[in-house]
Amino acid sequence: MLGGTSAPGLVQAQAAESPATLSTITVEADAPAPAGLGNLNLDKPSDTASRLGLTPRETPASVTVVDRDAIELRGALDTQEILRAVPGITAHSAPGNIGVSYRGFNSSSVSQLFNGINVQYSIAARPVDSWIYDRVEVIGGPSSFLYGSGAVGGSINYLTKLAQREDVGDAQVRFGSYGLKEVSFGLNRRIAGDGESGVNHYARIDVNHRDANSWTAGTGTRSTQVAASLLSDFGQGLTHTLAYEYQAEHVDRPYWGTPVLNPSSGELTIDKGTRFKNYNAADGLYQQRVQWLRSITEWKATDRLKLTNTFYVYDALRDYRNVETYRYTPDNRAIQRSGAFLQRHDQQLIGDRVDALYQSTLFGRKSDWAFGADVSTNRQTRFPNSLAGTVNTVDPYQFTPGDFYQIPGTSPGFNPDRDVKIKTLAVYLENRTALLPTLNLVTALRHERIDLDLTNRRAVTAAAPASYERSYSPTTGRIGLVWDVTQDANLYVQYATAADPPSGVLSTASFADVMNNSKLTTGKQVEVGSKVDFWDRKATATLAAYHINRKNIATQDPNNSALTLPVGEQSSKGIEAALALRPTSRWAVQGNVTLVDATYDNFTQGGVSLAGKTPNNTPSFVANVWTSYAFAPAWTGIVGVRHVGRVYADAANTATWSAYTLVDVGVSWQFSKAMSLTGRIRNLTDRVYAANASSTTQVYLGAPRTADLTLRASF
Repeated sequence: MLGGTSAPGLVQAQAAESPATLSTITVEADAPAPAGLGNLNLDKPSDTASRLGLTPRETPASVTVVDRDAIELRGALDTQEILRAVPGITAHSAPGNIGVSYRGFNSSSVSQLFNGINVQYSIAARPVDSWIYDRVEVIGGPSSFLYGSGAVGGSINYLTKLAQREDVGDAQVRFGSYGLKEVSFGLNRRIAGDGESGVNHYARIDVNHRDANSWTAGTGTRSTQVAASLLSDFGQGLTHTLAYEYQAEHVDRPYWGTPVLNPSSGELTIDKGTRFKNYNAADGLYQQRVQWLRSITEWKATDRLKLTNTFYVYDALRDYRNVETYRYTPDNRAIQRSGAFLQRHDQQLIGDRVDALYQSTLFGRKSDWAFGADVSTNRQTRFPNSLAGTVNTVDPYQFTPGDFYQIPGTSPGFNPDRDVKIKTLAVYLENRTALLPTLNLVTALRHERIDLDLTNRRAVTAAAPASYERSYSPTTGRIGLVWDVTQDANLYVQYATAADPPSGVLSTASFADVMNNSKLTTGKQVEVGSKVDFWDRKATATLAAYHINRKNIATQDPNNSALTLPVGEQSSKGIEAALALRPTSRWAVQGNVTLVDATYDNFTQGGVSLAGKTPNNTPSFVANVWTSYAFAPAWTGIVGVRHVGRVYADAANTATWSAYTLVDVGVSWQFSKAMSLTGRIRNLTDRVYAANASSTTQVYLGAPRTADLTLRASF
């Protein structure tokens, strides 16, 4: 995985013993630094930023591609760690609130896609082990014109490994701190045909299983992922891929956070004696089972026309049984436990998408078109059962957590609340036309018809009728120009729009959301940027500046706090820069930095205007740098540094969590052509930090210092 190198240009000459004896010369070549750094992947087509097959360099937007090499070099354990490679993104994996902050916007305004499919539910983006993913692609800013509602801050696309026309295999074993044990296996083979003419079939399977305890008391995780696919070449330009994925996760006594010391204002802190405590019930539980099925048919009808049909099915079941909320008593001597939740989420999505790509000319200029339609039905039934009152008050250090069903008022069984059904029909069109040999116009347009139906499964009241329907018809788009100033540098400008739900996500919409908010929020962005190669193409850089405005956010009615009005407004502006370079063939460096100014322009909470305030858990500064150096034959060192700026813990900006810096280090030994051994230490300085700060009374901490050792083989 991580190849070593020898000293560059080392030449040893031995003196001749006689004029007839030639000098003996030994040359040890300078092997390249391992793949994964020193490259921003600007020249490979991206499946996320456009359906036209454009590369990130050709796209008038910020596009980040974290490929398989980068995932392995950085040692990303799961999808949340992969996202650290994207400029400006912060993410956490609290069990009930999978938070992502990007360009000043949080989860419900950032689409998280799976192979280009939007399940319209943020918790669907639970961390998944990185083994089954080929890459992660991200487009910054409004992108509803590609994947539908819910993409004001940007879109994140997780792309699974699929069968390829090759015979490869790899396996991995990892052991680490807190009982981490992980086994992974992948195999791709031709199973029928000669690989040349006629019908050929290729199969791939990737399997991963992980068992681990946790740094919080009593927490244990078991997870299994399987991705299997069959690629069939039928000739005449016709291919078919059948892909299936299975994900299972079981967490005993999940960690929900650590209580904050009083006073809960100003610079917030925790008692370090509670850092490893877990105040959940002894039998607390989170578990999920996810299945995907995709049928992808591609037909290259002519040299200019390609048709693709994707049929997809998604099925997920998630269960929660936890005590989730903890806060100190005013004197900081005891902790009150509350928020007893018994929940089930049952979701199914079925849909079909047809795409066409046509290469043509317009007035003698090259003009490519992508167009298609997507129809889907998304159903979710929720089974919430909760007790809002205090469960008990315990000593912060010595306490008996008790079992969930020992709490008065709790009982086994799931009681459905409401069914949410979303029917979506979308049509879309994209075009790229060369106005001049070095100037391209890139446009996109999408129109959707979204029918939202709610069915009450409990007592009927005026606020929760037996059923309610609402329809939305957003139209979103993009127009951009890309100017190739030189062969190695371009400039671009873009205007893009988006639409997303006024509060939360559509698949979990409440009667209040639907009855009080008659339209989706709207977002628009202006972005300018540049993508440049320099230093004899040993360095690549990108730079973007943007301004995003989001309107029609659900905000409290100033005359009635029980009601919301779609009149809120939020905006952000920022600068993103990324750099990758190879100073020598042994040494590679990659980094990025982001500055964001996010504010509420019109927002009311608790009867108080928050205009001018910053959304909580939104850092204004994020920076990352990674470097790898082949310091000896077969040996490579890796260092990563991540800095995240201060965040507010509440929308009123009365409480803050301090900035933090994390350092990861690793060393890899490539002891044979096919095998490597890599050791890593994460959070080297054992920094105590808040991965999520969305409350003034409780914080979700990031992991302490951990170590792991990975043995990897290719065959």
